[in-house]
Amino acid sequence: MHEMSLAEGVLQILEENAVKQGYQRVKTVVLEIGRLSQVEVDSLRFCFDVVIKGGIADGAALEIIEVPGQAWCMQCSETVTIDTLYDPCPHCGGYQRTLTGGDAMRVKELEVE
Repeated sequence: MHEMSLAEGVLQILEENAVKQGYQRVKTVVLEIGRLSQVEVDSLRFCFDVVIKGGIADGAALEIIEVPGQAWCMQCSETVTIDTLYDPCPHCGGYQRTLTGGDAMRVKELEVE
């Protein structure tokens, strides 16, 4: 269950930025999570709710934007959307692809006061 450590990492980012930017409370956290990032969204929501209790983000809303996986197909020279790491190119059926997106998680936006 690496989602707990991910949620703790998000909280650490919030706390570090609160010191740097001088805000007192986080109202909303917007995360971008790639479909190929191996993050279980429901588990992350649960873990986020657990780690924020009593801290700067206590009661904050968590909004998640899911980002599709993208790859560059070397056979047909197209950028394609894929659902899993092992999907073939939807245009040519080839497997020679380079992953170009949808494998990361990042804090996209914060609403603070």
